[in-house]
Amino acid sequence: MLKLIKKTIEAFGYKILEKKLYKNQRLISQNSILTTSNFLRKYFNEKKINSLVQIGANDGLRFDDLNYFIKKYKVKSVLVEPIEEYFSSLKKNYQNYENIFFENSAITVDKKDKFLFTVNQKYIHLYDDHIPGINSFEIKHLVKHGVKKKHITQKKINSLKIVELINKYKLDELDLLFIDAEGYDVNIVYDFLINVDLKPIIIFEYIHADTKNLTNLMKLLEEKKYTHFAINENVLCIPIEKNFFL
Repeated sequence: MLKLIKKTIEAFGYKILEKKLYKNQRLISQNSILTTSNFLRKYFNEKKINSLVQIGANDGLRFDDLNYFIKKYKVKSVLVEPIEEYFSSLKKNYQNYENIFFENSAITVDKKDKFLFTVNQKYIHLYDDHIPGINSFEIKHLVKHGVKKKHITQKKINSLKIVELINKYKLDELDLLFIDAEGYDVNIVYDFLINVDLKPIIIFEYIHADTKNLTNLMKLLEEKKYTHFAINENVLCIPIEKNFFL
């Protein structure tokens, strides 16, 4: 019966991956010297990153690759987080740093006011520490991470287009665009490349991305003269003129 189900699923163009594949990938990643943090350390040490935007900053601590570098190098940083509870923690965790600007908005491609699905704070203690970081425009994203529907709440949030964010904080130069938007990352990067005349290093999470949208983005990155490679769950996109690390 299991073989029949597998063959039926694969007949529709899908492939079932074994759990041990994910476990092996995670094990190898944990012991690899090629990590997002090591990549960032190289560029910050070489003073190649003097300004950055982080979209999906959450509380600034949980699974955050940038906290250490923002505090140590004191580069101009715009940190974006739409959920008020996490935005308050974000400001608290970076208090007394004059180089940091905070934006309590979601970055969208159409600017309309939107609703984000998030775990109701009354039930957040029932889940693992990564759950507060999976807020999404789609309820199914939370459900597939094991969140019960009755524990999910919908919150109206302010929204900005990426070009409006860039103009608001007068970012005439931008060295790093770092995005963790739980599947919406590809939309933001594509919109940025089309509408913003800046060429930073771009790091975004790809594992939740729609395959068609990701394919289109990869083509656009090539057109814009970016090289790219994957580290863990992220894609690192580097303008050809800045790829000395490679």
